[in-house]
Amino acid sequence: MRQSQLFGKTLREPPKDEISINAQLLERGGFVYKTMAGGYDYLPLGWRVLDKINKIIREEMNAIGGQELFLSALQPRERWEKTDRWKILGEEVMYQFKDRSGKDMGLASTHEEALAEIALRSVSSYRDLPFYVYQIQTKFRAELRAKSGLMRGREFLMKDLYSFHADKENLDKYYEVVGKAYLKIFNRLGLDTYVAEASGGSFTKEYTHEYQVLSEAGEDVIFYCRKCRYAQNKEVSEMKAGGKCPKCEDEVMSGKSIEVGNIFKLGIKFAEAFSLFYNDKKGVKKPVFMGSYGIGPGRVLATVVETHHDEKGIVWPEEISPFRVHLLSLSSKDLKIIKKIKKEAENLYKNLLAKGVEVLYDDREDKSPGEKFADADLLGIPYRAVVSAKTPDGRVEIKKRKGKEIEITATEDFLKKI
Repeated sequence: MRQSQLFGKTLREPPKDEISINAQLLERGGFVYKTMAGGYDYLPLGWRVLDKINKIIREEMNAIGGQELFLSALQPRERWEKTDRWKILGEEVMYQFKDRSGKDMGLASTHEEALAEIALRSVSSYRDLPFYVYQIQTKFRAELRAKSGLMRGREFLMKDLYSFHADKENLDKYYEVVGKAYLKIFNRLGLDTYVAEASGGSFTKEYTHEYQVLSEAGEDVIFYCRKCRYAQNKEVSEMKAGGKCPKCEDEVMSGKSIEVGNIFKLGIKFAEAFSLFYNDKKGVKKPVFMGSYGIGPGRVLATVVETHHDEKGIVWPEEISPFRVHLLSLSSKDLKIIKKIKKEAENLYKNLLAKGVEVLYDDREDKSPGEKFADADLLGIPYRAVVSAKTPDGRVEIKKRKGKEIEITATEDFLKKI
């Protein structure tokens, strides 16, 4: 992509109405556009990052047997009344309204009811179980105080996986499988994540588990042990900061954190509500056990920014950066040198593309070197490659976004390395 053609421009100053770091940097960098509180539009740069996050999630969900589908966000009232959640969620988070015919409708904030109903056509025997389906889909929640940028929105993307099992033992086994897959996902995303025990709410008396990232931008508080990684949400914890970890007796610490994922054992609540039963090997009718597992890709993106930035801008982990290389062509007062710089930069750009390297080429002729360097730091792409009057023939200046060292190397060597 040539930066002169990129849709979405950088801003010198952060938006005045944004407090959170993720919202400030993502808006300044032209990754997102704020339509309203809790509603953000993803511009090309932001969508590239989000697409890479979703790719990682899909790879790990597919690896544990997940089948991807896509469900309707528009939901009929009668489906949700079977679990009494039309009233419960309507009082808390669900957008509800009447359509033009007067029928009550809602916008889904989750899809347990939908999947339980749909599964009725596919489940009749123990041979039909287990199975696992997931989606990455837009969710809606009527947040009274949408805040913290992309971390608490009214409209947002959610990866929700649902599992269906013949018994609790099989659900328990798959719950552990998903838990390990989640840690793989967050590790690939560059997030240091604690698995924190949390309340099961109305679904189960057992602990559920939240995936928490320590950050001052977080709305949760967890107690945790650095040594053995045991953690609990403050709401359920009997641990105290400064006390001994019940698992390894090391010191317990506390900190604000961001929840980037959660997993629940739903049990048979939804099976009983929708008469989702199967016949076992002896022909006995039994209810289906369900599990639900969520990750918010947009919240993950925001969390990466909150935990991977410096005073100059974002520092993207390589696997989800919108581009791998940010190529800068710097201007000069000498017209002959300008032509030479432009020719060398164009050749390097074409060679990078030929080798399959994702590159953002800052070919803008109306920007000073200082402005280009500032934008490069703001956008946070892992490698900055500069062609200027200071780089001899056939050489390029390289700097990693994470480091301070600048290296001038042969273009061919850089192409091989990258």
